[in-house]
Amino acid sequence: IYAVVVLALSTGARQGEIMNLRWGHIDFTRRTATLHQTKNGERRVLPLSGPALALLKERAKIRRIDTDLVFPGEDDPSRPIALQGAWEFALKKAGIEDFRFHDLRHSAASYLAMNGASLAEIAEVLGHKTLAMVKRYSHLSDSHVAGVVERMNSAIFGEGGQ
Repeated sequence: IYAVVVLALSTGARQGEIMNLRWGHIDFTRRTATLHQTKNGERRVLPLSGPALALLKERAKIRRIDTDLVFPGEDDPSRPIALQGAWEFALKKAGIEDFRFHDLRHSAASYLAMNGASLAEIAEVLGHKTLAMVKRYSHLSDSHVAGVVERMNSAIFGEGGQ
């Protein structure tokens, strides 16, 4: 579940998109994963970097030869692994309540926004066709918003903003 969660957070991909990911969709040279089955029916390319790329490279070393799925099921390698039990166990162990897998997609959008990505860039990463949808996904933390206001005040009024 760790690799799936890291991939979700670092790419903003949906659970189904990640679970249906196949080794043939991953290009380690270009550092991308191509999603052929997306919610809006359009092909989308995910940039891969950092821990997500490293985890996929590690998985590639131990991949199963009886399936092309990146996350195959134990009993039936032609189907993706069932995450629900592991997901619920991880949430319980971490003491996290009222959190769905899809919330990782919201978190990715928020992290993109807080790291300077424009709404258009976030829309491209998440595969949204409208900026209105991006606004539903990218939520800025209170501390980030406070920092933005502090930087603006400092720019207007000088050091310390007074």
